[in-house]
Amino acid sequence: MPFANLSRRSFLAMSAALPWALRGFASAAVSSIPVGLELYSVRDELKKDPEATIRAVAQMGYQVAEFYAPYYEWDHAQAKQMRKLLDDLGLKCNSTHNNEDYFQPAKIEHARDLNLILGSKYMVQAWSDPKPNPDDWKKVADNLNAAAAKLAPDGLSVGYHNHEAEWKQIGGIRPMDVLAANTNSTIMLQLDVGTCLAAGADPVAWIRSNPGRIRSIHCKDWSPKSGQGYGVLFGEGVADWKGIFHAAETVGGIECYLIEQEGSRFSELETSRRCLAAFRATHA
Repeated sequence: MPFANLSRRSFLAMSAALPWALRGFASAAVSSIPVGLELYSVRDELKKDPEATIRAVAQMGYQVAEFYAPYYEWDHAQAKQMRKLLDDLGLKCNSTHNNEDYFQPAKIEHARDLNLILGSKYMVQAWSDPKPNPDDWKKVADNLNAAAAKLAPDGLSVGYHNHEAEWKQIGGIRPMDVLAANTNSTIMLQLDVGTCLAAGADPVAWIRSNPGRIRSIHCKDWSPKSGQGYGVLFGEGVADWKGIFHAAETVGGIECYLIEQEGSRFSELETSRRCLAAFRATHA
C-alpha cells in the first residue's frame, strides 16, 4: 500500500508494531551466531583419530571447528580431505590458531593456503612470548599489521588471542592495550575469557572498550578456588556470561563463540559435550 494512502489509524498501528518487529529481527540475528569448539579442547582424541573426533564434535551439535597449530603440518591434499569432511558434516572453519612464526615470510604462504582450503576467515596468532617492555609489544602489533596486509588480497583477516601475560602491566600499560592501539581495526581481538579473568581483568569492560573488534570469543571459564582454575566447566567459574554475551552482541561485533577447555574431571569429549549444553542453557 502506498504510504500516501495510509490512514492515521493504520500508520499508528504500524508504528506500534515496528519495535516488536525489530526486536524479533535482532533476536534472530543473535540466535544465528554459531558456536564452535577450539579443537585444543580435544587434542588427545584428535591425535588418535582426527576423523572420528571431528565427527563426534559435529554430532554434539557444534557448528564450527577451530584448528590449532598442528594443522600447519598438513599438505594441501590433507587439508582438502579435512575440508570435505567438514562440508559433509555441515561444520565450518571460521578461524585457525597459529604460532607466531606462521605469520613470517618463510611460513605465511603455506598457512594462507591451508586456511583458504579450509574456508577459514581468520588466521589468529595464538600467543606471543612475554615481552619485557611495551615497545616489544608494539613490534608484535607491527608484525600483525604486516601479515594482515599480506593476507588481505586473498580475503583472509588476522586476529590475536590473549593469554594472561597480555593483561599484566609493563611500564604502566597492559600489552593488550598496546596491541589494540597499534593494530589496524580490521585485526580481530579474540578474547579468551578465562585467561582474562585469571589475570584480574574485566572481559565485559574490554569488549566495550574495543567495539567491533571482538569478533570471536573463547568461552573458557575460570575459578579462583584452589585446584580449580581452568579445570571448571563452562558456567562453573566466575565469568559473567550474561554480561559478556550482551556486550559481545551489542557492541563487540561477535561473529562466533568458541568453547575452549584445557581439561576437566571428565574426558575431553564428555567435557566438550557438557560445556556446549551449559553454553546453550546460559545463552538461551
